[in-house]
Amino acid sequence: MDALIAAAARALAAGDPLGALRRVALRDDAPALALRGIAMAQLDDYPRARELLRRAARAFGPREAVARARCVLAEAEVALASRDLAWPEHALETAQATLAAHGDRANAAHARYLAIRRLLLLGRIDEAARALDRLDAARSPPPLRAIHELLQAGIAMRRVQARAAHAALERATEAARRAGIPALEAEVEGAARLLAAPAARRVAQGVEQTLRLHEVEALLASTALVVDACRHAVHAGGSVLPLATRPVLFALVRALGEAWPHDAPRDALIRRAFRTGYIDATHRARLRVEIGRLRALLRQVAEVRATRHGFVLLPRHATGVVVLARPVEEPHAAVLALLADGEAWSSSALALALGTSQRTVQRALDALAAAGKVQPLGRGRARRWSTPPLPGLATMLLLPAPLPGD
Repeated sequence: MDALIAAAARALAAGDPLGALRRVALRDDAPALALRGIAMAQLDDYPRARELLRRAARAFGPREAVARARCVLAEAEVALASRDLAWPEHALETAQATLAAHGDRANAAHARYLAIRRLLLLGRIDEAARALDRLDAARSPPPLRAIHELLQAGIAMRRVQARAAHAALERATEAARRAGIPALEAEVEGAARLLAAPAARRVAQGVEQTLRLHEVEALLASTALVVDACRHAVHAGGSVLPLATRPVLFALVRALGEAWPHDAPRDALIRRAFRTGYIDATHRARLRVEIGRLRALLRQVAEVRATRHGFVLLPRHATGVVVLARPVEEPHAAVLALLADGEAWSSSALALALGTSQRTVQRALDALAAAGKVQPLGRGRARRWSTPPLPGLATMLLLPAPLPGD
C-alpha cells in the first residue's frame, strides 16, 4: 500500500472524506476507486459511491478476494444508507464468509451488523435480536462496539423496553467517544433524542396525554386494559391479543375503549368499523355478528355488554381501559413514520418494511405528495421519496412489525 492510499484510508477512518479525496481523487487504480467510493458515501452521494465501489471490485484481481469482499461490504453499507433494502443478501453473506476465512474479523463482524440493521429496518425484531445475541462485542474495537450497542438500543425501543434502551445508549455513547468518529457520535446522539421524544398518545375518558417511551412501557405493565392502536393489539394482565389481521374487530374495540366507561352508540360503531355513512338493517345485523366475534376473542379479559343505545366494554380484572394511539394519525401514518427518519426511501423498500405491496405504497405516496407532505427525488427506478423529520416525535418506535408470511 503506497503512502497516499494509506493516508486516504486513515482520513476515512477518522471521518474526513474530503481529506481522503484530496489524496486519491485523480487516481483510477482499484484501491483508490474503493476509497473514493467510501468517501462519496460519507458525503451522501450514494449513486456515485456505488458506481465507484463496483468499479473497484471489478478492478481487483482474482487473487484479491479480500479486497473484493471489502468492496461488496462497503456497497452493502451504501445500500442500507440509501434504503435499498432489496439489495441481495447472499452477496453480503458471501463477503462475510470470505472475510472471516481470511482472518479479517473486524470487517466480518461489520458485515453481520449490517445484516442485523437491515432486519431491524424491516421490522424483523426477534430475528435481529437472535442474530445480535450470537455476536460478542466485548473484544471488538470501539466503532463496532458502538454499533452493537446502537442495535441493542434499537431492538429495546421497538420492544418498548425503555430502561434497557437507555442503558445500551449509555454504552454506545462511551464506545463512540472512544472511537472518535463524528458521524458515529452523531448517530448515537440521534438515537438518544429519539428515545427522549414523544412516542405515543394516551387516550382515556376523553382526555389525551402525550407519552414518552418509558411511560408507554409503564402503561403496558399497569393493571389497565390497553387497546394498543400502534400495533393493533389488546394488552391485559400480561397477555397480548393481536388484532393486526382483524381490522373490523380492532376498530370496534378501539371505539369501545375510547368511549369507556360509557357505551358507544350502535350507529357510531357501524360508521367506525364499516366506514360507511349510510346505515341500514344489514349493517346492524353485521354489527351484531362482529360484536359476537369480539366477545369470543375478549372473553378472558373483558365483557362486551349490550346497552339500550349501543355496547359498553367492561374489563374483568383491569382497573380501567386506555387507548394507546400513535402521536400522529392519518390514513398513511405508517409511510410517514418511516420517511420521518430523514432518509430517502424507494417505494419497494417501504413496501418491504411495511409488509405490504409496492402498489399500495405507491398509492399512499401519491396521496401524500398531492398533500405536499412528501417529495420525490429522481425518476423511474431511481426515484426516492423523503420528507422533513417530524419535529419531536418518535413516530417509528411503535410501528407494527410485518406479519409472518407477508
